[in-house]
Amino acid sequence: MIVSVASRRHTIADDLRSQITTGRIKPGERLPSEAQLATHYKVSTPTLRNALALLQAEGLVEKIHGKGNYARRPLRRITYAGGGRTPADRGLPVTIRTTKLRARGHLTTLLRVAAGSPLTEFHCLSHDGKSPHSLARVYIPRDLAPPATPDTPPWPQEVATLLPKPLPDLAEVQEHIRVRLPTPAEAATLRISSALAILAITRVATDKTGRVVEAALLTLPGDRAEALFTTHHTTIERRPEG
Repeated sequence: MIVSVASRRHTIADDLRSQITTGRIKPGERLPSEAQLATHYKVSTPTLRNALALLQAEGLVEKIHGKGNYARRPLRRITYAGGGRTPADRGLPVTIRTTKLRARGHLTTLLRVAAGSPLTEFHCLSHDGKSPHSLARVYIPRDLAPPATPDTPPWPQEVATLLPKPLPDLAEVQEHIRVRLPTPAEAATLRISSALAILAITRVATDKTGRVVEAALLTLPGDRAEALFTTHHTTIERRPEG
């Protein structure tokens, strides 16, 4: 019987996953070397690395350059539901850096403003323990932003509670979601592998006059994030004719 490389990769990942989740391999413990694991499972090194990549994407294994692969505790999961104000990772402390800037490049398109228009940026980095968890960059027209306050890392509150309030009532929220690899800056900020896919979400909220009152760029690492969308259907009763 021929066993495919794909099935061997998943079989190895299943075994290591079981050892990590049951505590046989404890968080922070270094896994045997890749050569040792390849020998143990009787597979090639590339197949073994593919198996480890699955666990890295799940957040169960962290590869540290020059040191090896380490088990880590499962990361707190983000469920992005969307449709409202910029969400936060509930219960996680958030470090917020506030910067005054002028609209340039893509920001003029996002906020539908002229180049040079005054904006306030909220750079929001949530933390799970000592590790960065997710990143949100929120841009608001300066006249809607609250007075600048000193940065206080971390702020153990939800991002939404730290943004201007009340903002005008929202009439529409557009969300563009795609999967991509992180930029070098995003990978460095979140301390993730440049090979780990992220959910990149661009949110643009407008008020009843059509003015953009908030634009947000969310970076959610794929090993701790998922998107959830709920559609409500309305049944229209048809009256019989005649």
